Amino acid sequence: MRKNAILFVLFFCATVIAVGQTGSDPEAKQILDKVSAKFKTYKAVQSAFNLKVEDAKGKLQGNKTGTVFMKGPKYRVTMQGQEIFCDGKNVWTYDKSSNEVTITKVDPTATTITPQKLFTNFYDKDFLYKLNGEKKVGAKTIQEIEMTPTDKGKTFHKVYVYVDKGTQAIYSASILEKNGNKYTYTVNSMNGNAAVNDNQFVFEKAKYPGVEEVDLR
Repeated sequence: MRKNAILFVLFFCATVIAVGQTGSDPEAKQILDKVSAKFKTYKAVQSAFNLKVEDAKGKLQGNKTGTVFMKGPKYRVTMQGQEIFCDGKNVWTYDKSSNEVTITKVDPTATTITPQKLFTNFYDKDFLYKLNGEKKVGAKTIQEIEMTPTDKGKTFHKVYVYVDKGTQAIYSASILEKNGNKYTYTVNSMNGNAAVNDNQFVFEKAKYPGVEEVDLR
């Protein structure tokens, strides 16, 4: 479950960056720059998403829904069985099945993929991009951008980002792991002016009776 949430964070980071990697497709850069510019106008975000997990043979391993809230460096991800809270300084990862929360400090110097890096050029040196073309999905025109990590030590080897050409917003994204697993995220809704209170980004122990804390700060 923790891995699924981390991959979701990767998806959001990968879909709002401004691209500047030498050798990347300038058309892909232009598209992602527009997505990034639009995303940066949002004051606070509430987004509903769907996660589909498939194995190397294409067999469905899971299909879940979730919600992410973001406000500046703060974020909260809620999925079936798990919640992640970040107030900009600390991160609480809660696992429902074990009723356990792990607490860590935010490390701004780490290379970990986190929403704090949404509005930076963190990925400029980490991916190559190219536009594969367009396709119709219902009434939408979807642009497919293929992203390849320059670090071959990553657990994934491709990220495919699908952009709604009409709205300049993310439609979906797929992460392909080296072991063959495929994670597909589809954005069901995106509210860039959500009413989000700061207390939503802090884990409140009193709301989780009997929770065990693992403090790694």
